[in-house]
Amino acid sequence: MITADRSANPSPDAAEPHAAEPLADEVDALTLGRRIRDRRTARGLTLGELAAAIDRAPSQVSAIENGKREPRLSMLRTIALALGTTVDELLRADAPSERAGLEIAVERALRGPVFAALGLPSFRVAKGMNDQTLQTILTLHNEIDRLHRERAATPEEARRANAQLRDEMRARDNFYPELEAKAAELLEAVGHAGGPVSHQLVADMASHLGYSLHYVGDLPHSTRSVTDKRNGRVYLPTQQSPSRDSRSPILQALTSHLLGHEEPGGYADFLRQRIETNYLTAAILLPEQAAVRFLTEAKNLRRISMEELRDAFAVSYETAAHRFTNLATARLGIPVHFTKVHESGTIIKAYENDRVRFPSDALGAIEGTTMCRNWTARTVFDVEDRFSPWYQYTDTPAGTFWCTSRIEKAKEGEYSVSVGVPFEHVKWFRGRETPHRAVSRCPDPACCQAPSGLADRWADASWPAARTPTSLLAALPTGTFPGVDQTEVYQFLEAHAPRT
Repeated sequence: MITADRSANPSPDAAEPHAAEPLADEVDALTLGRRIRDRRTARGLTLGELAAAIDRAPSQVSAIENGKREPRLSMLRTIALALGTTVDELLRADAPSERAGLEIAVERALRGPVFAALGLPSFRVAKGMNDQTLQTILTLHNEIDRLHRERAATPEEARRANAQLRDEMRARDNFYPELEAKAAELLEAVGHAGGPVSHQLVADMASHLGYSLHYVGDLPHSTRSVTDKRNGRVYLPTQQSPSRDSRSPILQALTSHLLGHEEPGGYADFLRQRIETNYLTAAILLPEQAAVRFLTEAKNLRRISMEELRDAFAVSYETAAHRFTNLATARLGIPVHFTKVHESGTIIKAYENDRVRFPSDALGAIEGTTMCRNWTARTVFDVEDRFSPWYQYTDTPAGTFWCTSRIEKAKEGEYSVSVGVPFEHVKWFRGRETPHRAVSRCPDPACCQAPSGLADRWADASWPAARTPTSLLAALPTGTFPGVDQTEVYQFLEAHAPRT
């Protein structure tokens, strides 16, 4: 896929960023770059001569040939003309030679999760490396990858499913038009005329879909709601958590019905259903048309704010932040990242399409890994003022990013919910004038690692008890719905079913 070049656009409201080099889809970019290099060398052109021919700096051509940047289609046409070939020829999916194919495979391995998880430094695949050396590196990588995938116990399956779903969300910019359409259809059916979606309107939605709401004091402790599909009832707790929106459990139950969800066939199905349910719930509470209008006006005024989005639609901060990720890229042209991080530093949720690099394991999974202590999502826990939003710039090897973060409480402890963008897009946001700045060198182990002397003194003398929610640390339980006692649910439904 050919994409537009992205370059930093400094704002006068913030400090100068570290240089960030755009990263496009690595599979296409690597092959394209090798085909351009192969064609250039075949014609006897130097890097500088090709750069002069297309009126670009040699460093730009080098970035393209190394697969670190994709040219725009117009530039690709110019390159093809200078090389005496066609765009179609340059865009062929196969490598130009067996050697080039080997180099591409090694480059992909270097940029993949295995090298990152092992903390191995990257290196340039040089012409002087013989085929045997490259093949050895590739074989070792593939064997490590195979060993990780072979350990396909339930936790590994879950982490792999999480990584695959995140890849899909990134490819779609976390925007699902079919779910937006369902939300709009339901809102229209109950006569929503604008403004926040009231609890009464949510009850009207339940009635419209053939369900009645029942509040009970003995809801199974492992559930937020229980739906009796046979008798058209949704059971909800009489006592609502102060940290949760009372409308959300109702909508989540209704949206599962609206989406026609069947019993999950595996953990991947379970995760997909949860993502769809949460997305549709947010799309109902913050309707697309109204939310885009609100955010577009805020962008024009250069004061996009998660707090103002939250207040305008009477939702939680986390719901507003989630919803912003749905609309930011598809409707506002702003790449974005999102994190929910436990006070222990453990990443609970994460999403990105803006080149930010989150920690991950060899399977590519992010949930359960530890966020760099210098990121906004961690530094916000040290801020005394919990009533004001916390803004911060973070300089990283992938560029400078700006984030806004807020602390929320739950029964498992405190969490930070953060939204961030690359430096060149901070100009649209309230809080861009912040003086707060940090440097993160992660995944370099030296970034967050304890000093060697301190580690040596305490490594064998400490025994901490994790505060991280056990659901992140323990193996996932068996059963169709992880974390739910199905027998308890069945007994509950039997006791509450209407008698004829």
